[in-house]
Amino acid sequence: VQLQASGGGLAQPGGSLRLSCAFSGRPFTNYGMAWFRQAPGEERKYVAGINWNGGYWYYEDSVKDRFAISRDNTKNTVSLQMNSLKSEDTGVYYCAATTYYTGRKEKTADYDYWGQGIQVTVST
Repeated sequence: VQLQASGGGLAQPGGSLRLSCAFSGRPFTNYGMAWFRQAPGEERKYVAGINWNGGYWYYEDSVKDRFAISRDNTKNTVSLQMNSLKSEDTGVYYCAATTYYTGRKEKTADYDYWGQGIQVTVST
């Protein structure tokens, strides 16, 4: 399995960014997907997750109502739309795939595959 993330960059507080992650190598619908982020000096933390068919999604409390995770099973992609960005959203974002294709899985150990990190910076 390969995960290739794209998007990210610099945004002002209150702005928006969109991350995308392309999945390849195995049947996409066998996997639940998630986004994690890692701020400098901190552990990698769960941000949002989505089950295999996009019917259920899960969010960390600080991003609820601001971020939206989605997936397109025809294109084998998962995306994270980030709105109303705050400085504390700054970090390296990772997409991840888990064979737990449904349910909320917040631990990094639950995930089998990871994309390369992509920087998101929210600053004036």
